[in-house]
Amino acid sequence: MSCPDCFRGGVTTSHPAGTTTTIHGLPTYVAQPPAGVTPKGLIVIITDAFGWEFPNNRVLSDHYAQRGGFLVYCPDFMNGNSLDPKVIPLMDQVMNPAPSWLSAFGKPFAMVQALTFAIPWKMKSDIPKTSPVILKFFQDLRTSPPPFPTPNLKIGAAGFCWGGKHTFILSRDTESSRVIRHESQTASKGEAMPLLDCAFTAHPSYLEVPSDIEAVKIPLSVAVGDEDMAMKGPAIKQMKGILDAKEEKDKFEVVIMPGAKHGFAVRTHPEDEFEMECAEKAERQAVKWFGRWFA
Repeated sequence: MSCPDCFRGGVTTSHPAGTTTTIHGLPTYVAQPPAGVTPKGLIVIITDAFGWEFPNNRVLSDHYAQRGGFLVYCPDFMNGNSLDPKVIPLMDQVMNPAPSWLSAFGKPFAMVQALTFAIPWKMKSDIPKTSPVILKFFQDLRTSPPPFPTPNLKIGAAGFCWGGKHTFILSRDTESSRVIRHESQTASKGEAMPLLDCAFTAHPSYLEVPSDIEAVKIPLSVAVGDEDMAMKGPAIKQMKGILDAKEEKDKFEVVIMPGAKHGFAVRTHPEDEFEMECAEKAERQAVKWFGRWFA
């Protein structure tokens, strides 16, 4: 499920350095690895509610590309219906402490304004409506010429909040989602193969526990805070227990960060040292995970 923290947080002071183009019919932000570096693989960012144009999501794409040596795509999976960042200060007004006189008048008004942004976004970007779009994008990636010379294109998904649910769906690796890879991919041998090689998610929303967790087959790394409003402590422990109990234990990990709240990996306040430290840990976790499974 979603929570107030899904619609609030900080905005980066850094500036995206990538480019925009259209890939398989979707507007996409592209972040490149350092100059002269052949990408180790391709990471597709499945964003939070604020979507592909939100600076935080683009800057994070840049970080993955530069630090890990990956090619990173951040597509518009919401068909232009990303949540407007104007909702952030409104939700801050609703959630932050305030004098009683201000709370009595200001908070209800701010909540009504926030809902005028959040409700249309939820209706247009519902998981069942957007899941086919995301699935098709990954299938198109697998069946098209790779974006850089390689006989065995490695593809990973990195999902945040709203995108976390989609990452879990992709990590199920059902027979119906598999495709025969592009003819240039010699490792495929003409057999239907998984869309993903691995996945990472931070503070996922909308998860159904235990069913979404039990269905995971693709190598998956999860970063979550123990103060996450979207996924309470008992559900987090249950998720970790299920993944730890799977036969191939080295394919799964859950890192629980003490004191971290929902959204910590992507919507940090630049002036908050603790939030920035948690975001840095999640970033290192993701880069290390993709580097391992892309090797």
